[in-house]
Amino acid sequence: MGFPQSGWIDVGAGELTKFDFLYKLTTAKAALSDITLIPGETSEIFFKEVAAKLNLNYTRLLAEAKAQAPIPEGFFVPETYRVPMGMNEKHLVYYLVRLSREKHEAVAKKIFGAFDERKWYQYIVVASVVQKEAADESEMPVVASVIYNRLKKGMKLQMDGTLNYGSHSHEVITSARIASDTSRYNTYLHAGLPENAVCNVSFAAITAAIFPKKTDYLYFVRNKTTGKHKFSRTYEAHVSEINKNK
Repeated sequence: MGFPQSGWIDVGAGELTKFDFLYKLTTAKAALSDITLIPGETSEIFFKEVAAKLNLNYTRLLAEAKAQAPIPEGFFVPETYRVPMGMNEKHLVYYLVRLSREKHEAVAKKIFGAFDERKWYQYIVVASVVQKEAADESEMPVVASVIYNRLKKGMKLQMDGTLNYGSHSHEVITSARIASDTSRYNTYLHAGLPENAVCNVSFAAITAAIFPKKTDYLYFVRNKTTGKHKFSRTYEAHVSEINKNK
């Protein structure tokens, strides 16, 4: 007979003898299910998908995330998690928070030699804007440079991606939405960064926020043909790129 298995295990239904119970305890494997959080997804959308897949209560999941995660958004590490079936909302969020914290701490220590949570979470706010705006990982350090360049000059960020927060994660941002949204996420209305992260972010986005490329760029627009962005130093050059898309 082996040793008790860690985690959640299924010992079945009905009465068991002491020997059968111990045998089950040492040999049973947890029934697992995969849940995937993609980079750039908001916790609201992620937990809605998790609730449907694992037959859990969506409202309770969000409440537990709010209670247990150290920041309102952006803390959960995007990846595929293998979670034991039968976890309730509280235990599932605890599991995700613990794994995410371990990964954040490990990466922070690798970069800085220590895990300064306040500074790290501020980088996550920047990284979330980068995540929503960049076409791919290769663009992330350049997008980060635009963010910092605009902030340094006292310019509003004016980035659509900051409005893709919460339940708005996949919405196409229109001029009407920009005019009606008065939240701190609206970087057309409010100066500076949003108070909280927009979404959950990859470590590539966090790395870009920490190590932005050195550029003079202040603007970018997506090229409709390539899907990539064209970056510009001046407003005139930016308008020229916009007109090329028409």
